Amino acid sequence: MSAQASDILVIGGGMAGASVAAVLAAEARVTLLEMERQPGYHTTGRSAAMYEPTYGPPMIRALTRAGYDTFAAPPAAFGDGALISPRASLFIATEEERALLDSLREEVGPESFEPLTPDQMRAMVPLLREGYAVDGALNHGGSDIDVARMLQGFLRMLREAGGSVVTDAEVAGLTRSDGIWRAETRAGTFEAPIVINAAGAWADQIGALAGAEPIGLIPKRRTALIVTAPDGMDPSAWPLTVNASETFYMKPDAGRLLISPANEDPQPPADAQPDEMDVAICVDRIMSAFDIDIRRIESQWAGLRSFVADKEPVAGFSDAVDGFYWLAGQGGYGIQSAPGLARFAAAQVLGQEIPTGLRAEGVDPAALAPARLTGAQRFSAED
Repeated sequence: MSAQASDILVIGGGMAGASVAAVLAAEARVTLLEMERQPGYHTTGRSAAMYEPTYGPPMIRALTRAGYDTFAAPPAAFGDGALISPRASLFIATEEERALLDSLREEVGPESFEPLTPDQMRAMVPLLREGYAVDGALNHGGSDIDVARMLQGFLRMLREAGGSVVTDAEVAGLTRSDGIWRAETRAGTFEAPIVINAAGAWADQIGALAGAEPIGLIPKRRTALIVTAPDGMDPSAWPLTVNASETFYMKPDAGRLLISPANEDPQPPADAQPDEMDVAICVDRIMSAFDIDIRRIESQWAGLRSFVADKEPVAGFSDAVDGFYWLAGQGGYGIQSAPGLARFAAAQVLGQEIPTGLRAEGVDPAALAPARLTGAQRFSAED
């Protein structure tokens, strides 16, 4: 059987792959290869669904700001209305965490936060235990994201531009000859001069198939639970609440509460499942900070957030093999950074100038390039 030819192959149908494929499809023939039966099955489908421009390392924050217009006024393929709805973020600190909260204010900019007293915090989040938090900082720039609609919008945008999505297409072989990449999958063989590696937790494995340099990617498991709010309480207007040490967070979710121990446990790429110890730690941390008695968990899940050593994304052409583009390492910020990162990656893949909007927000190609990791200290399994 002859191979299906495109200009660009994108490996990975999560938010990163779908968004860059959609942007590129306006100017190139694009094929998106997804190993599962549906796009977005792994990390994308298990996101906390927050747009928080003060969250994450510098390049993540810059990319997040640069992509705001897509969230606020998405293209027609996404349907009517914004992809986001307002949700403030409350950062709280115990006495021992004061310095961490001060550092966050200094790094992001004090003007981004409204200072809150303990009484003001408890008025905003009535579950907060009296005496637990001594300092608080409220950011009004955050929002909930409609992740499912966002992913489907990018996939629709891709298809409407003539691109294709192939599922059940796990890449088992990836070779290059005469300037053309050849991807062998159980769904068939696909060819293109350029491959974009947006395979999430599996990105280093795809890189190895291609003979590209390893980027030291470590997938890390994060657990989340859904629990019922106490009787008589409606949490729908509460902010996302995160402690300054980032060892837990709590977020309203359709009248219930999404809680997490904000864990980052290294594990090999896989269909991540919650660990019983992580669940127990989550419940203990939440009950210590909030006046809630968690006796029943409505649902629980885990997802993989993949990081390299500096926790910034990796976006750039390989220095080891031609025509192979890295788009990986988005950590836990892949949804909010996707529109900005897709524009950045598409411009590089097409040989165009980086859009001025990205430059204006401080996006630096050198800070995202895989070359920055050469000789850098990489994660070990014990980190």
